Amino acid sequence: MGRSEPHSHILQDNPLAGDLDRILENTQGLWENLRGKCLFITGGTGFFGKWLLESFAWANDRLDLNASAVVLTRNFELFNQSAPHLAANPAIRFHVGDVRDFEFPEAEFSYIIHAATTSAFDTYNNEDPLIKFDTVFEGTRHTLDFALHCRAKKFLLTSSGSIYGKQPSYITHLPEDYTGAPCPNDPNSALGEGKRAAEFLCAYYAIKYGIEVKIARCFSFVGPFLPLDIHYAIGNFIGNGLKGEDIQVLGDGSPYRSYLYASDLVVWLWTILFFGESCRPYNVGSEVNVTIAELANTVAQCFSQSVEVKIAKTVSVDSMPERYVPSTQLAQRTLGVKQTIGLKESIERTISFNRTGYTLSSDQQ
Repeated sequence: MGRSEPHSHILQDNPLAGDLDRILENTQGLWENLRGKCLFITGGTGFFGKWLLESFAWANDRLDLNASAVVLTRNFELFNQSAPHLAANPAIRFHVGDVRDFEFPEAEFSYIIHAATTSAFDTYNNEDPLIKFDTVFEGTRHTLDFALHCRAKKFLLTSSGSIYGKQPSYITHLPEDYTGAPCPNDPNSALGEGKRAAEFLCAYYAIKYGIEVKIARCFSFVGPFLPLDIHYAIGNFIGNGLKGEDIQVLGDGSPYRSYLYASDLVVWLWTILFFGESCRPYNVGSEVNVTIAELANTVAQCFSQSVEVKIAKTVSVDSMPERYVPSTQLAQRTLGVKQTIGLKESIERTISFNRTGYTLSSDQQ
């Protein structure tokens, strides 16, 4: 991705080039905040993290920002295998450690993005709820302490829509001022409780120490790097189709979800970091809701070969469907962000990426 290479060569090298150009188009003027600055990212090697790093590296290169990023990771070698061009990028360095107790790197960082939580694979493999809670809570506290240590200007927490608890069936789109909460007696609410506690810590540090903290309450997403073989319904459906299998809906298909494409996600996250109001949470996600059954059929339609959808259970006439759908009017109205890619195109792009493979090597920069 050298600056002297023609644009067509860049597009040929990086399978995400079109998405990355779209991100730049929708974040004009934002990147000047990073010119000559250093960014610290936790959780930089997961789904969110890879997209943040891809967009950072693309903007840094295309706009000559002379910025740098340090990424906290527990396993550099694993990341190097999955994204060697990012691991070898001279503007990106890696700091090995656990988010709960990592040694503070001796440098000044203008911005911190705290996206670390327990990994999706750990969740899928029945990680102990207390470990999940501690990772979220203690990790946020330790990273906030680091923000004080390095005199960071702005701090972004990627929180979760799970902080609202179960969405009432009569509320079609959850707003930020909804005061529901996870059930405190259910160990499975560890993520929601942890993120609520993390938001409390952010507010406390903002008031006591004057850190400018931003909060993004993230819902459901789709795009390249999303795991296709764990507990994400849309990932499982795409994975089924790629293997030529029937799409299996394990429930009755009635719950409502919504999905924002990954390039829109990172536009929203960068915008919230730089322009969001301190201590004011913003929902991040799509308002276009679909049932799981509709989602499965939409995924099936994105494959040229015939893919059948099989739904395990029948919908009960007596039950109200579950919902997990945000209202994003606050972010749209105050920050000017919006959804630019629809669900079907999002699925098609994810399928195309997984068919092509992510093979950009370290010498294709």
